[in-house]
Amino acid sequence: MPEIVTGADVVVQSIINHGVDIIFAYPGGASMPLHQALTRYKDRLRTVLPRHEQGGGFAAQGFARSTGKPGVCMATSGPGATNLVTAVADAKMDSVPLVAITGQVKTKVIGTDAFQETPIVEVCRGITKHSYLVTRVDNLARVMREAFHIATTGRPGPVLVDVPKDVQEAKVAPDYNVPMDLPGYRVATLRAKPEQLAQVAAAIKLARRPVIYAGGGVITSGGSRELCEFVRKTGIPITMTVMGLGGFPAYDPLCLQMLGMHGTVYANYAVDECDLLLALGVRFDDRVTGKLAEFAKGAKIVHIDVDASEINKNKPAHFPIVSDVRYALAELNKIVQPPADISDWIKKIERWRQADPMHYDEDYPGILPQHAISELSRLTKDRETIVTVGVGQHQMWTAQFFKFQRPRTFLSSSGLGTMGFGLPAAMGAQAANPGKLVIDIDGDGSFLMNVQELASCYCEKLPVKVMLLNNQHLGMVVQWEDRFHQGNRAHTYLGPIDHPEAVGKGNGVGNQERYPDFVTIAKGFGCGSGLVREKGDLIDALGEMIAYDGPYLLDVEVPYQEHVLPMIPSGMTVKDLIKG
Repeated sequence: MPEIVTGADVVVQSIINHGVDIIFAYPGGASMPLHQALTRYKDRLRTVLPRHEQGGGFAAQGFARSTGKPGVCMATSGPGATNLVTAVADAKMDSVPLVAITGQVKTKVIGTDAFQETPIVEVCRGITKHSYLVTRVDNLARVMREAFHIATTGRPGPVLVDVPKDVQEAKVAPDYNVPMDLPGYRVATLRAKPEQLAQVAAAIKLARRPVIYAGGGVITSGGSRELCEFVRKTGIPITMTVMGLGGFPAYDPLCLQMLGMHGTVYANYAVDECDLLLALGVRFDDRVTGKLAEFAKGAKIVHIDVDASEINKNKPAHFPIVSDVRYALAELNKIVQPPADISDWIKKIERWRQADPMHYDEDYPGILPQHAISELSRLTKDRETIVTVGVGQHQMWTAQFFKFQRPRTFLSSSGLGTMGFGLPAAMGAQAANPGKLVIDIDGDGSFLMNVQELASCYCEKLPVKVMLLNNQHLGMVVQWEDRFHQGNRAHTYLGPIDHPEAVGKGNGVGNQERYPDFVTIAKGFGCGSGLVREKGDLIDALGEMIAYDGPYLLDVEVPYQEHVLPMIPSGMTVKDLIKG
């Protein structure tokens, strides 16, 4: 006979049964039984205590994005649960497998506006793959099994499990192998048909100006190795979305880096003039396509994705294929032959690359963000390094100037664009990868949104490094103000409100008065910290950050006037591209 245990024990044992060894959990009144259970399983499941539930949700994402395993986070009812909402929505946008567990008030008071009650299932219905409110302890083992199954199969995503306190406390003899009951959820093994792949291979053979457009679906499917083999076999140049970076090595001569709004000039030109676009694990996001009608207008489009709803959603495909991307690439590699002759096409792309390379003003006397990122990339290229970012200019500069060689090494809130993502995601990635160097490249505005997780890094002995590109402004919004609003500052200066930069055009001195003092803040959390202003001191400062035994913040003073270029304005085309 199975042992009689509490519902809370069932939840924790279910997490362990699914191969998860770290949970990011913040306790409260409605989740106390769950946390008591966690202490009974601490030899098998590490509990990392974030300092904010959103931090825990993003840390679980860092765990999931860097490993491919499902991330698990937990919060109490009411405000604890609602603090998870942004992280859950973020996971849905970026197809991250996440199981979010929330405590709930006791079943007899649900719907009475009890203390710290929110209908979190209803709140999250549109931003999860599925959500559960478990009202019977007998259902817990099945629900937990289903939650992990849904989160990790097909197109991955978040699942919410809301567990009332009395269900956590109730006793049950669990059956962890109980059959799942998912009549509306069928996950077939989605595999491209041989005749479909034969058509793709024939199109490749006939192409004269082909381009591969690879996204996060390649990495999620585990298909990076197959992608590399496909590029080697065909010789076709490849560009990637921000989610696809790392799926193909950046130093390869056929790599065109990122495309889209802040992608390379030569990647955007190549897609604009290609005659065959091989779209692999992508969703034709607006930040990639700009004006949809003009995107790859003259090309035949092959679209391979595991999610049928993405096919023909934004851009009609001439070869629509619903399939696991890794499988499709592996099968294509068995039959594909290189195009007859694309040497002129490769030469043309190379001329574009030589004419408009990614660059910055190397003679600038201070430290430019691009320079700091390039040097960090150079210093860490021979180490196993995972990079996280917040959201804004620093995110795009990292995508442009850090050379990613392997999948699951660039963790970015890409679809939702959530400021505050970088530090907690780094915390989760570091917990999952204790032997690797984990660096959060962040901006001061984004970093402040979850700065409290420095305490978690220190107390949990997670040696996360933060390279803070500090320009005292909300940099990306400032860039749009400069480009499209005549430089009028509308609450984008992060210093005192009586400063000239706070409102209006300012007088250009916003960088001379630094606020807050991040070096002191980091020390207050128990972390190492340093400040670098002079260009000549940057390398030594980066070396000290990397070598420090523990979490470390390096405050890098950079100018706020710098723009992320190239840039295709929103909704425009490659013909409107701003080079600088």
